[in-house]
Amino acid sequence: MFRKRIDFLAIGDMVTDAFIRLKEAHVKDCIDHHTQELCIKFADKIPFESVTVVRAVGNSANAAVAAAKLGLSSALMADVGNDQNGRECVEALKKAGVTTKYISTHKGMETNYHYVLWYGDERTILVKHQEYPYRLAKVAVTPKWVYISSLGGNSYEYHVAIMEWLKANPDIKVAFQPGTFQMSLGAEKLRGLYERADLFFCNKEEAQRISGTTEGDIKKLMEGLRKMGPKTVIVTDGPKGAYTFDGTDAYFMPPYPDPKPPFERTGAGDAFSSTLTAALAMGMSLEEALLWAPINSAAVVQDIGAQRGLLTRAEIEAWLAKAPADYRPRKI
Repeated sequence: MFRKRIDFLAIGDMVTDAFIRLKEAHVKDCIDHHTQELCIKFADKIPFESVTVVRAVGNSANAAVAAAKLGLSSALMADVGNDQNGRECVEALKKAGVTTKYISTHKGMETNYHYVLWYGDERTILVKHQEYPYRLAKVAVTPKWVYISSLGGNSYEYHVAIMEWLKANPDIKVAFQPGTFQMSLGAEKLRGLYERADLFFCNKEEAQRISGTTEGDIKKLMEGLRKMGPKTVIVTDGPKGAYTFDGTDAYFMPPYPDPKPPFERTGAGDAFSSTLTAALAMGMSLEEALLWAPINSAAVVQDIGAQRGLLTRAEIEAWLAKAPADYRPRKI
């Protein structure tokens, strides 16, 4: 029997996001910690504008959907409970063209469900990862690319299994976008992922956390990350743009101009990382892929959630045709 090879296999937790749009709140600057806090009245009834439930999201699920929309054969390896939320997440993936045969369903368990406090164009997410008995699903034909991202806090042994599988299949290309637990484990425990990563994605603040430094020079941060093993490091800096370094050449890629002010920013980073990976999987050069990635980021923030605004290949090419003359990667 002919078994089609998957172009893009994403591995990571899947979740339902419930977006609660707040009406009465404010944002407070925390000078000592260089952060901001979302403030609402304590011990009071807080009115909200709306609730929007978005199924089958999460870093890896978002990546799988982005790849499918760009025309790749895409699959997700994830875990769900045998509840209604889990069934609806799986159905949402199928409708998006993502293969779901590597999703494990666990009897008596719930599917991950997060609450997103949405205020202005930003959000604060209340998260809880279910402690699934993770196991590596059997993959009959190795995929061309594997995209690994956020998993629950009890998943270290699962990571060990993934690293052993990748070691046994050196032809697989690997993209690694570490989540909170993966960053907390450190590069030494996940050496097998860092050293196998053809692409390594994080934002500037995460790069500092992973490196254990307050270094503000992104090129120096990328040099430090690359010493941990990845072939090409990509560090995003929010609306300022993104940077890449492959050990020889470093590039800065400016953001694509927003067609209108962002509506809601969830998923911008996932759109960038998955689109760049998908473009390389389609045979593009890194410089060509860098032209595509910010476009999907700009598109996804024009709608609610991490997937509704994702573009097809034809749509990205149309946006690219209208890009300003200075929209291009620049060597630094």
